[in-house]
Amino acid sequence: MSRPKVLLLGKIELAHKEWSKISCVAEIIEPKARSREEFIQECKAGAFDGVVAAFRTVGSVAITGRIDEDLVPILPRSLNFIVHNGAGYDQIDVHTCTEHDIRVANVPMAADNATADVNMFLILGALRGFNTSMVALRNGFWKGFSPPPFGHDPQGKILGILGMGGIGQNLMKKATAFGMTVQYHNRSKLSDELSGEAKYVSFKELLRTSDVLSLNLPLNKSTHHIISTKEFELMKECVVIVNTSRGAVMDEDALVKALDEGKVWSCGLDVFEDEPKVHPGLIANSHVMLLPHMGTWTVETQMNMEIWCIENVWSALEKGRLMSPVPEHKYL
Repeated sequence: MSRPKVLLLGKIELAHKEWSKISCVAEIIEPKARSREEFIQECKAGAFDGVVAAFRTVGSVAITGRIDEDLVPILPRSLNFIVHNGAGYDQIDVHTCTEHDIRVANVPMAADNATADVNMFLILGALRGFNTSMVALRNGFWKGFSPPPFGHDPQGKILGILGMGGIGQNLMKKATAFGMTVQYHNRSKLSDELSGEAKYVSFKELLRTSDVLSLNLPLNKSTHHIISTKEFELMKECVVIVNTSRGAVMDEDALVKALDEGKVWSCGLDVFEDEPKVHPGLIANSHVMLLPHMGTWTVETQMNMEIWCIENVWSALEKGRLMSPVPEHKYL
């Protein structure tokens, strides 16, 4: 009896021992393509026929492009499962996958702690205005040509979390330990057990009253540019903004303008609208802390994420269902 086929899109970086268990029970197929056009040609040529499940990394988008309405119909009809090695899955058109009977899984909790750590690092750095002096020091100036403006302590500041999922809830605990008062906005109010001491407020109230605004929501059609010009106008003067979710939830042109006008005092960004490109207005502003999408860039978290995905693949092969389907597929 032939073994099931699994398509590996990207590389297994750390969990080689765990992945070897999959290779013992399944035939692993890897694309030869190095571009979306070549990948599509391989699909049409039948190179992946018989594949039941696909394991994909975020970096594999450089080969396949977005798994969208143009690509999904070309994928082998045998493909039933796509396992995505990431919490955010905006690179995959889940609606189109549903129409073609493809179920999608992600890693909804494995990235929470590491991403919230980066989130808190950016909050502290942006509040204190550290970036200006760090740049000056590396250029041979102690604190710049003149001392930078005084920063701000986190204690007593109101942190507004937009999107109180796993990362937002983890961040809430960390921020509370630093003496911040936390409020949040979701599509719906969380239970007291999940929200802790955080106060639920409306979207507009969150914008009007937060000293620090943290963006922790997924990217989709309804959240694209959810923060733009009119939202900045509602915010406090000299607000601090941090984004570790997806770049496109915030209009970067509007952010640069708000920074230049002083409406936004500083910000910390780990994600960008057009990664790996960064808006030149953000690079030029010394009050902006920039990280190249480092939220989950740790040995421990990467290992946990890969193992989580491998277990999803194993479940798909052995049980015909995913261990952690995305919310849209939870009840399918």
